[in-house]
Amino acid sequence: MRMVLLLVAALLSACQASLPALPAWQSPAGLQHPELGQIVELRTGVLLTPEQLLARLAAAPKVLVGERHDNPDHHALQLWLLRALATQRLQGSLLLEMLTPDQQVKVDQVRASIAAGQAPQDMLDALAWQPGWAWSLYGPLVQHALRQPYPLLAANLERREIMQIYAQVPPLQGQASTAPPVREALLKQIRQSHCNLLPESQLPAMLAVQQQRDRRMAEALLAAPEPSLLFAGAFHVRRELGVPLHLQDLGAAKGVHVLILAEAGSQVAAEAADFVWYTPAQPEQDHCAKLRP
Repeated sequence: MRMVLLLVAALLSACQASLPALPAWQSPAGLQHPELGQIVELRTGVLLTPEQLLARLAAAPKVLVGERHDNPDHHALQLWLLRALATQRLQGSLLLEMLTPDQQVKVDQVRASIAAGQAPQDMLDALAWQPGWAWSLYGPLVQHALRQPYPLLAANLERREIMQIYAQVPPLQGQASTAPPVREALLKQIRQSHCNLLPESQLPAMLAVQQQRDRRMAEALLAAPEPSLLFAGAFHVRRELGVPLHLQDLGAAKGVHVLILAEAGSQVAAEAADFVWYTPAQPEQDHCAKLRP
């Protein structure tokens, strides 16, 4: 028995030793904040090590990771998570909010070219990468994923689908995602993110686009090989507002873990996620100032 225990301990130690090094912080603000680097299990309030977080995520069939799109530390941690999880389990698929179904053929072609030793010289053109997603932030993650044996999958709506929703708001099926408190919270977020300048007449369509995006991500997760991993904006993955509600409406609420990457000093409630990892903050900017009269 003693030899068995020693062997198990040695295997665990070797597994931990094989983890990639954590990235250095890049964002300039909040480097002295007491929460910086903390990983919190929100249900219990317990602080976790990166290794403990990995053990919990590795056991989940579906892992949803929320980011702030312009925070470089979030992208660096996502790449670390992808590499570190590979030491714990065989990954089934990676899904990105930043990819749309009309890009999927191109993504698959690029993966095949790379596997054949013929990587395209112009990766952005080959992928039809959308300029709204800064390649300087997303490029390292995407290029790593393209070289893995598991598929890289689109999880967002195409532009033509968004325009159809604006033209005629489709019905959304399901009790969890259509509950009045959910819709009211999302409408509040939409108003604030558009500087409270949107005409009220546009809000139903904006809400529909947000929720249809969440529904598409949930459907993509259901179709993806498991264990699956989704990277998306933090609001999309929140348990009480986003994709998890749509998974519930689709009868697939079990086996989902939610990790939100949040800037130190911000608040993440226990109902929003299972775990939060606090990073440095981006410098505060008043994006609405130039829009105010």
